[in-house]
Amino acid sequence: MSADASAGDGRDADLLEEELRRAAAVLDPLPAELLQLAMDAYVLHDLDARVAELTFDSLIDALPVRGAEDPPRMLTFQAGELTVDVEVTADGLLGQLLPPQPAGIEVLDGPAAARPLTVDSMGRFASTTPPVGPFALRLRTGTDVILTEWLRA
Repeated sequence: MSADASAGDGRDADLLEEELRRAAAVLDPLPAELLQLAMDAYVLHDLDARVAELTFDSLIDALPVRGAEDPPRMLTFQAGELTVDVEVTADGLLGQLLPPQPAGIEVLDGPAAARPLTVDSMGRFASTTPPVGPFALRLRTGTDVILTEWLRA
């Protein structure tokens, strides 16, 4: 195959890809909410945020309790010396920072604006609104920004 033929194949593939992109944009447009989510996630890509690793998830790590109907989901995240324990129920979120410390916490869930939560002097926080769909927590402790992994509610 000559260099001209392979260069022509590359141009043909590029033209086909562009034509398919235009057709998809017309026939199956990207929902505005999904586009906003993607842009919000991209904004976080270069933040100096540390990611809090999920170290316990009761859906995976806990033994099922016989007779328990709709038990709360228990999550534990770790970022350095900071532990974030969270209980997710149909009624909302309950959580605690260990060691207790002042922090700003926001619940990130879907296209809705982040919901700020108040942390008390013992590191406890609560939300009466359960997360819908994928969610994460963003914590601001002094000069650190910590973001938990995204999970499905």
